[in-house]
Amino acid sequence: MDSLIIGEHTILPGQTKKIDLPVAKLYTDADVHLPIYIIRGKKPGPTMFVSAAVHGDELNGIEIIRRLINLKGFKISAGTLIAVPMVNVYGVVNQSRYMPDRRDLNRSFPGSAKGSLAARVANKFLKEVVSHCDYGIDLHTGAIHRSNLPQIRAHLQDEQTLALAKAFGVPVILNSEIIDGSLRDAAVENGTRVLLYEAGEALRFDEYSIRAGIQGIVNVLRHLNMMPKGRARKGVVNQFVANNSGWVRATSSGIVSHHFELGDQVKKGDVLADIGSPYGERLGQVLANKSGVIIGKQNIPLVQEGEAMYHIAYFKEDDEHIAEHIEIAEELVNKIDTNEGLL
Repeated sequence: MDSLIIGEHTILPGQTKKIDLPVAKLYTDADVHLPIYIIRGKKPGPTMFVSAAVHGDELNGIEIIRRLINLKGFKISAGTLIAVPMVNVYGVVNQSRYMPDRRDLNRSFPGSAKGSLAARVANKFLKEVVSHCDYGIDLHTGAIHRSNLPQIRAHLQDEQTLALAKAFGVPVILNSEIIDGSLRDAAVENGTRVLLYEAGEALRFDEYSIRAGIQGIVNVLRHLNMMPKGRARKGVVNQFVANNSGWVRATSSGIVSHHFELGDQVKKGDVLADIGSPYGERLGQVLANKSGVIIGKQNIPLVQEGEAMYHIAYFKEDDEHIAEHIEIAEELVNKIDTNEGLL
């Protein structure tokens, strides 16, 4: 195995190292660093990154990485894991999705060493981290006041990426086209296969989403033979692949009464919510336009006409019991005691 060089740091096989990679400075002349944690096995193997907080208000991923690297008995036996708990450090400090220049970091790749602040951070992360990697897992949540059911989004036409998505182990896998300027877009150009894990809500920790994320990363590491195989687990998580999805929007402005929750299975024509006036008058209803499963939902009980309220994934018509399997998967994950060590 060759030495791994990130910034001015050299990491040898078998080493574990925490480094702070300089990114830029604040107005106060204080340095801003990208925190990076590298674990290298003694045996040759793939290199994989796990990143969080590309959007600075999406905090679940920070906790996933924090718990993962402190998990009792956790080690990499082959290859290299590069964990980056905060990519958009500025956004985390400001509790903001965006960079200080109001740009979305996940639309700024591959960036430029001489571009905007967002472009410089994107370029630094791409060159110093992603360029070394064969695989990656990018951790995200829903936006403010929106929750996402734990799900993997990936380009499923690629067989290796599909195998990784299935190995992660959450019930819902969504085929997702690659967006120009995104981290996934730049990673694919680099030859790096990436899974996008969506779970929970911005500025909040969600325990189920965190546990499922940790378990999923461990599953992928084992799938890639970077970790020893674990003990057999009770129960089987059935997985369902959705080739497309869509948002259902508010038909009126008003106060919302929700009738369905995340993970619920709905049929075309179901009344998802009623929208009423402050006086209790019903102003409109929100109907499911297709049958599927709710994988994203607005939480705030106030809406404007046209606002996205429910994200529904569409599956094959013969997948009749998806919601039941999602509930089973949540029960299995919540039974795991991470204090006992490896999952």
